[in-house]
Amino acid sequence: MKYNLQLTFQYGLTIFLSAFLLFQVQPLIGKIILPWFGGSASVWTTCMLFFQATLLFGYIYSHWIVKALNPYRQSILHIALLLISLSLLPLTASELWKPTGSENPTLQILGLLFASIGLPYFVLSTTGPLIQAWFARERTGGIPYRLFALSNFGSMLALLAYPIAFEPMLPTQWQSYCWSALYVVFVLTCAILAWRNRNSVALVEAEKELVPAPPASRLFIWILLAACPSILMVADTSFLTENIAPVPMIWVAPLALYLLSFIICFEGSGWYQRKLFLPLLVAALFILAYLPTLGLNELPVIISTGINLFSFFVICMVCHGELASQQPNSRYLTTYYLMLAVGGVMGGFFVGVIAPYWFTENYELSIGIVLTGIVVALVFLSNSRFKTTQLKVLTTAGIASFLVLISVIRIDDHSHDVAGIELSHRNFYGTLKVYVDKARGYKTMQHGQISHGSQFIDPAKAQEPTTYYVRESGVGQAILVKNQSNQPIKVGVVGLGVGTLAGYARKGDDYRFYEINPQVIDAAQKHFTFLSNSPASIEYVLGDARLQLEQEPNQQFDVLVIDAFSGDSVPIHLLTKEAFTHYFRHLKSDGILALHITNRFLNLIPVVKTAANAFNQDIKVISFAASENKVGYRSEWALISKDKKAFRDIQFINAQEIEDSKGFTLWRDDYSSLLSIIK
Repeated sequence: MKYNLQLTFQYGLTIFLSAFLLFQVQPLIGKIILPWFGGSASVWTTCMLFFQATLLFGYIYSHWIVKALNPYRQSILHIALLLISLSLLPLTASELWKPTGSENPTLQILGLLFASIGLPYFVLSTTGPLIQAWFARERTGGIPYRLFALSNFGSMLALLAYPIAFEPMLPTQWQSYCWSALYVVFVLTCAILAWRNRNSVALVEAEKELVPAPPASRLFIWILLAACPSILMVADTSFLTENIAPVPMIWVAPLALYLLSFIICFEGSGWYQRKLFLPLLVAALFILAYLPTLGLNELPVIISTGINLFSFFVICMVCHGELASQQPNSRYLTTYYLMLAVGGVMGGFFVGVIAPYWFTENYELSIGIVLTGIVVALVFLSNSRFKTTQLKVLTTAGIASFLVLISVIRIDDHSHDVAGIELSHRNFYGTLKVYVDKARGYKTMQHGQISHGSQFIDPAKAQEPTTYYVRESGVGQAILVKNQSNQPIKVGVVGLGVGTLAGYARKGDDYRFYEINPQVIDAAQKHFTFLSNSPASIEYVLGDARLQLEQEPNQQFDVLVIDAFSGDSVPIHLLTKEAFTHYFRHLKSDGILALHITNRFLNLIPVVKTAANAFNQDIKVISFAASENKVGYRSEWALISKDKKAFRDIQFINAQEIEDSKGFTLWRDDYSSLLSIIK
């Protein structure tokens, strides 16, 4: 059959554009709405759920349109959808969806995404299976499943290009304009192909061939093989950030490997070989099961992360390789992709919705590991021919023993995690734990890998500030300077933690805490006494601090503390020019803005220095080394004051002046780049 290169290029360009735009819009819309929901990593997880669910509906549409409509009606309907989707350009998110603090974040985000990008994303999601069905109908001599590899290549390129090229170079608004322009090009190319196929009959003739439909058991296997890598991709990303290295954007690596395995397996050159990858799978499952007890924090980050990602990639290669080896006749192409989408959504729904609200611990990675072993074992045993019954029994027994082994490892590890825990809660914002260290004599609140504060068990020392907030720290010195006036002061704190800063409060003082997670407020009140024993007036404001400060009248704070940057998910919206505008509006003329910038992986000094310069304010950085008793943690605080003259005269301990960061661009709501501050 003659190979039509020109026509293949047209199909390839359309499917490449659709995949590129699909994965460009994900970080773009995520960046737009992230500030509205406190910068939580769960925002991205919820976005992923929306994207996977919309992809499923797109595949259902593609399956239905190919099976139920003739080529002419297919073309007319799809061209109409393409044209209607243009009405939602340019891409944006309505501020009517901004939360007030009491809504369910998951439902709010899903509704916002549906209203903002639902139709364009739906149209893009239909392209993969639909274009491949049209490609098969054309009988160009090409292999339609190779277009799936090209689609995943476009997705991976978009994924890598956004943080490297688009985010550092363009503000969000211009990113939206560029995306919208490319979307118009996609609509044009896709509409041309749809119109071209209006009179095609090739696929109709092919459907007259007697090709048996895949049995229900085969469809179920396709779903499970697609679900396992989907579960592990999100769950392993969470494990990496919480247990190995909370490096910003580390989610890019697992997702890129996930897409790379699709490209390799569906390219058609036979890269996946069972005799190589199945033994590697055994090792990979054991490694992932044993990682939490291996003490990876003591290994170099590159080595520990490399071990994890290699194991994850092997699992993706096996699952996607088995899927690629079961590609059906092109008559059932849309059915095949529909099952893959169902599996992906099931995995995303399990991690994004079921796990945060049903589990008190991070069990999803363990479930994904064991489930993957079971599914691949079933596929292997059902497709293998054994010379003797005895060999089959021995093989089955060996596989079962291995699955029991990794299950026992994970169960034992989780049992150690809950030992000695006084409180363990989980919601949209992550897992919150309170545990008692009797040997050292204090109680600690932990959120993932980040400490939210500790308190001495001894009642005589219970109100003494600890961890990042000791008296020698930047925030400790700022509050103590204001306390010298012997007049009541008002302190605002973004990020409650255990309420440590209330240890500085005196009678008549007013402390106002802004906290987005209601479980943190509950835990601080019930399991710690900084707040209950404080002589000051204590107020709580539930919701994202930036949104609350925007809406409130001038609070006239003597000290405003911004304490939200020590974890992996840095809330960028609290570091922009617009955010600093609100901070300074709420400060007294001689007030001090204290920003906690301690971070192992990010250098936030250029960000706060550039912002201070933009508002013509003085800034000092105060560093404190960890104390010997481990109660006072190493900390770095930036203090900014509107009263430049008085601020210069204050003798802070370990204070240092900061040189201007040449070439660093002031962060704004529509522009920021984490790449520019990675250490």
